[in-house]
Amino acid sequence: MVARPPAEVFERLWQKLRSGYQMKMEVDRERGFVAVQGGWWYRGEYRVTADPAGARVEHRVVNAASRARWGVPLANRFFIGFRGAVAAGFAGLLDELGTPE
Repeated sequence: MVARPPAEVFERLWQKLRSGYQMKMEVDRERGFVAVQGGWWYRGEYRVTADPAGARVEHRVVNAASRARWGVPLANRFFIGFRGAVAAGFAGLLDELGTPE
């Protein structure tokens, strides 16, 4: 949850992702949706929606592999602490999106 208007949160999120990743991006401002995709399997999808407290930001990691799709879950088992690192990074992103410029 971010205590700011959804349109403002979306714009800040999009600007941050755009400057921080050299990946393929998909943006749909009307739906409050932005996705970044890179590597052989990774796709991160973000959705910003209205909430009584401001804006709700959702992040979903998707297996976008077109080949060897079955290998992604096996490979990710070797990244001990990955889930915790992603959760901590997302919490930091929410704090940053809510901080006045």
